[in-house]
Amino acid sequence: MRGLSAIKGKATMKTSRSLDEMIAVSGPRISLMGSRGRTDAGAARTQEWHRKPAPLERPARSGELVRLRQQFRREATERCDRRSGDRRLRVLAYSLVLSRSASPDEDWNTLQTEAEQRGYAMGARFHDVAVPVTTTCLPGSGAASGVYTQPWKRPGWGEVERLIRGGFADGVIVLDRHNISSDDDEYRAVIKELGERYQAFIHLVIPEEPSGPT
Repeated sequence: MRGLSAIKGKATMKTSRSLDEMIAVSGPRISLMGSRGRTDAGAARTQEWHRKPAPLERPARSGELVRLRQQFRREATERCDRRSGDRRLRVLAYSLVLSRSASPDEDWNTLQTEAEQRGYAMGARFHDVAVPVTTTCLPGSGAASGVYTQPWKRPGWGEVERLIRGGFADGVIVLDRHNISSDDDEYRAVIKELGERYQAFIHLVIPEEPSGPT
């Protein structure tokens, strides 16, 4: 009897040991499989993230436009000082109204106040009625894409350029850049045309901000 009990005890210990070994061996395998699954999923997400193209960002040009405009104003001031120390810079006033029934008088008052504060001598006043652009420009065509007709196609702005070209003014004062153009390329072309060809400048009451809808 004692021998049979001993055999049963050894069998029980062996079975217990076998179960412990199975648990000890199978446990880490389950853990490793789970870890490998999470690692693979993380790697897949990382690869997918790297495959996604970075969002395109249009560089802000307002700083460049401000510097360019201020450069021509500084040069005009230096030329004026060399010619005569007591002569003030002469500016024309320009406004773009949104309808034929709108009056530019409120703009004139603002421009006159700004001119006096800056020490400008303000001369003639001109305005145009905004005409929305009706044509659609194809992407990449290089064509102008302003909200309204280009300034050089407006009669009022044409008079501003004519007087500046004739030497009757050193620059033009407007409320904001959108009175000239909301399109960066159009606006920059106007600044350079006045500054490089006629040595004239543009003064804004409200400084440049990021361009409006085009």
